[in-house]
Amino acid sequence: MSTAGVSAAIAFRNLHHRPGAPLLLPNAWDHASAAALAAAGFAAVGTTSLGVAAAAGLPDGAGRTRTETLRLARRIGGGPFLLSVDIEGGFSDDPAEVADLAAELAEAGAVGVNLEDGRGNGDLTPPRLHAAKITAVKAAVPWLFVNARTDTHWLGGGREAETASRLAVYRDAGADGVFVPGLTDPASIAAAVGTTALPLNVLATPDGPSLARLAELGVHRVSLGSLLFRLALGAAVDTAASLRANGVFPQTPSVPGYASVQALASPGS
Repeated sequence: MSTAGVSAAIAFRNLHHRPGAPLLLPNAWDHASAAALAAAGFAAVGTTSLGVAAAAGLPDGAGRTRTETLRLARRIGGGPFLLSVDIEGGFSDDPAEVADLAAELAEAGAVGVNLEDGRGNGDLTPPRLHAAKITAVKAAVPWLFVNARTDTHWLGGGREAETASRLAVYRDAGADGVFVPGLTDPASIAAAVGTTALPLNVLATPDGPSLARLAELGVHRVSLGSLLFRLALGAAVDTAASLRANGVFPQTPSVPGYASVQALASPGS
């Protein structure tokens, strides 16, 4: 990475350490959505693996979109915003292959990656294997911000101890931040913040705490995940359907659920 690239990576890291001001990271799925978010003043933009996969007619979380993910990063990386790329589980269980991808993404202009331990079948990657991926990425690209995600809370309640254990393992492996999607109530969020010294990332949800409240709880990064993509998809379908049925535009577009977007993957893909 060039000197400018390293400086961009440092700037991205610093956005995670502003007292009382969590990094709000919107997630794009193509060049237009990324450019529009940057034009709206967002200094950093992430990608959404669901949006990238669905746009290609592929399922999310199945390790099938390495090519599409890299292609998008090459198209939008190095632009007027800091780019973090969602790489699912790294598209491989070989840490060396995950590190090679991270190096390619850094060369494309990415300053961070989101690396998750959830698998498409609902299981979790063994913590030591996920840790090995994190370590390999940091060895290959030391300045790349690795946001280590654990999907423990998305698998159901009562997994606080496992969450804390995984966060500790990922911290020791070299992660720069940790991400626990599925946390929505203040008590659980505060508990997660208390288990790690790393910046905690949570998902923003329409019925969850406000950004100000998340800041009070100690959250350092707030992602929108696939929400913007699903909002856009729902608005497009609702607009066309309303005009067809009523000759007028809809008042409140619906938001498709994650599973319904997943179902749009091409049969046999």
